[in-house]
Amino acid sequence: MRIRKVPPSVIVNSLITANKAGLKLTTNELETHFLAGGNVPNVIRALISADKANINLSFKQATAIDLAGRDVFEAVQISVNPKVINTPKVAAVAAMVFNDRHRSRNGACKYRPVGWWCR
Repeated sequence: MRIRKVPPSVIVNSLITANKAGLKLTTNELETHFLAGGNVPNVIRALISADKANINLSFKQATAIDLAGRDVFEAVQISVNPKVINTPKVAAVAAMVFNDRHRSRNGACKYRPVGWWCR
């Protein structure tokens, strides 16, 4: 691993975490993903999370998503617990606004709601 400039601590810690979670992975798979530019610990967390949530996610699929530039762990978390976007409540009420196009040619208002006067 050191010859290829792969930090052994990343690979070994990820392999230990995967084995404790019951995933069968090899050091060669993890090392290959690291050399391809992937985030190995993030992929392992995503695989563990998907396994616990009964989502079929293979190592190849997870690494492909990771190498595509997406956050695999976040994608699995969103599929388990969908994001809810809270929007602020609308407190304004649309007011009736009269423009010049609502006036007739002689200056009188076409529409005269109660409480509104034209100039």
